[in-house]
Amino acid sequence: MMKNKTLDIKIKRLAGALLAFAGVACLPYIWNLDGKSLIISNSWFGVFLWGVLWYLTDRSLADNVSLGGRKTETGGKREEGQLEERRPRERRQVLAAGLSAFFFSSCLAFGTSLEQWENVVFGNGMMWLSIAVWAAIFTLWICKGWELLEERNSHKNRAAGTGNVIETNIRNLVRRWEEMPEKKRAALLFCFFVLCWLPVFLAVYPGFFVYDAQDEFVQVETRQFTTHHPLPHVLMLGGTILAVHKLTGSYNLGIAAYTLLQMCVLSGVFTYVLSYMRRCGVKRLLRIITALYFAFFPVIVMFTLCSAKDGIFTAALLLLLISIYEMAKQGKNFFASRSFPILFCASAVVMMCFRHNGMYAFLVMVPLLFYAGNGIRKKLGFLLGITFALYFMISGVLTAALSASDSENQEMLTVPIQQLARVYKYDKESLSQEEIQTLYEIIPEEALRFYAPKVSDGVKVWFQNEAFAAEPGKYAGLWLKIGMKHPFTYLNAWFMTSYGFWYPDTVIDVYRGNGVFTFTYEDSSFFGYEVEKPGKRESKIPWLDECYRRMSLEIAQQKIPVLSMAFSPGFLFWIFVFTAGYAFYRRNYKVLLPFALILLVWLTVILGPTYLPRYVLILWFALPGAVAVLAEG
Repeated sequence: MMKNKTLDIKIKRLAGALLAFAGVACLPYIWNLDGKSLIISNSWFGVFLWGVLWYLTDRSLADNVSLGGRKTETGGKREEGQLEERRPRERRQVLAAGLSAFFFSSCLAFGTSLEQWENVVFGNGMMWLSIAVWAAIFTLWICKGWELLEERNSHKNRAAGTGNVIETNIRNLVRRWEEMPEKKRAALLFCFFVLCWLPVFLAVYPGFFVYDAQDEFVQVETRQFTTHHPLPHVLMLGGTILAVHKLTGSYNLGIAAYTLLQMCVLSGVFTYVLSYMRRCGVKRLLRIITALYFAFFPVIVMFTLCSAKDGIFTAALLLLLISIYEMAKQGKNFFASRSFPILFCASAVVMMCFRHNGMYAFLVMVPLLFYAGNGIRKKLGFLLGITFALYFMISGVLTAALSASDSENQEMLTVPIQQLARVYKYDKESLSQEEIQTLYEIIPEEALRFYAPKVSDGVKVWFQNEAFAAEPGKYAGLWLKIGMKHPFTYLNAWFMTSYGFWYPDTVIDVYRGNGVFTFTYEDSSFFGYEVEKPGKRESKIPWLDECYRRMSLEIAQQKIPVLSMAFSPGFLFWIFVFTAGYAFYRRNYKVLLPFALILLVWLTVILGPTYLPRYVLILWFALPGAVAVLAEG
């Protein structure tokens, strides 16, 4: 028996060596080396990389038996060569890890191809082999990662209450803070966030007035409204600026007033999140790190000081995730008090009112809520009824009262528009004259010349809404007919506007060459940075303003290993996938419900016009929650 198990280990180690070699050989297909594959294949670095992969794969393969002089749980040392029995991996664990690994390796391979050639060659056999090889490697690594986390958390729970030097020192330092009354602690935390953001506010004064800000302001100024942008945000932004301008004569003061208002709103939300984490028993050190993260991490600060609707939308979504988690955790007790049902309703209404895609994501979420809400379905149905009634009432009343035009369809059709434009650009000769003329009816010929692979704005702005509204079936038939002839072109068109959301190594430069009020986008479009008219940048701290300009418009943080991934929406997305998989592996199903809503919001934005951090800001706002799931088990 011993000999058979020893042979089994040797076979696994040989398999690990071969799998690691295949992984190194296939690496150029999932890593953008800009054609410089000899850096790995004809270099000592390839041997080093093979050794590292072999070691990691070998450790990950040893899921049920292992050799060595390891200590037993009682502290005694095992005899050399004595076998350590381990629990076999469950089928559900391998399946969850395998699915995650397959999609991750596929995204790496597709993203690499899109970065290099703006196209995925689906007939490339080596690409699919690379996906298969690295899916196997990632499956092993993910399984091992979940097991190590489970082992760490189980040991931590068994050792709970014993403490250590670091914990003791932290406890002594913050004892007075913990003993404060909750309201006083919340007030101080609120002020802490505002004071930490204040220097950046002065540096970028009057704030980041960007991302459709001028368009929303003009709607209020001219009283010509559309539903292209959410009307509550249009009124809130434009009304604040005009009201302050009327009192002071300064548009900058109006923009600054709105920025300060949003700072207060987000400070209140983050204060509530920290208080909630404390009530949930999240470790003190993690709460301190979360507070510092909210106060200083650049992406958080950028969108706290940004006039775009994304900040308040994401803050409301974050509160909605908390209330959904409480619903899953409390079950029938969720309605025992009014606080969480009210939070659920209010945050959902604000979230849906501030971004149209929020309503679609939440609508799809409803069946999942009913499925998970066993025992509270009647009360839940009543609460959801009130929530949607309030949303549609607010939207309907504002649309009617402001006589807002709601005839635009291009935002919902941005992917089909981009697909048709790509076929026209690269395969025009395959289209019949009749198809081309029909296409011109909804997308004029001059518009099709503005096709840009990474962003649909240049084409969709020309979309003929009236023509489409008159005969939608005719143009849907055209899209389907052309798509049947060019399915891979359609896929590539969609991938090019979305791959930054799922490919970790993307440099976000979707607006390269586009001129705005004070600059032209070049290497990076990570953040807008602009102050659109009628505002004007009047920095009080120029050196800090320059730091944020570089992070927004230049490849600055992307040059710093590891740190660059903290700014990558694609990398953060896979962190959430890994965390959700770990919760599934641990059967911590109550955590999966909030993750489902994050996924649904993410699915709505990959159907959008381009990939920008603003659309998936929740990945940064909710990151401390994901870390808490991993750290607390």
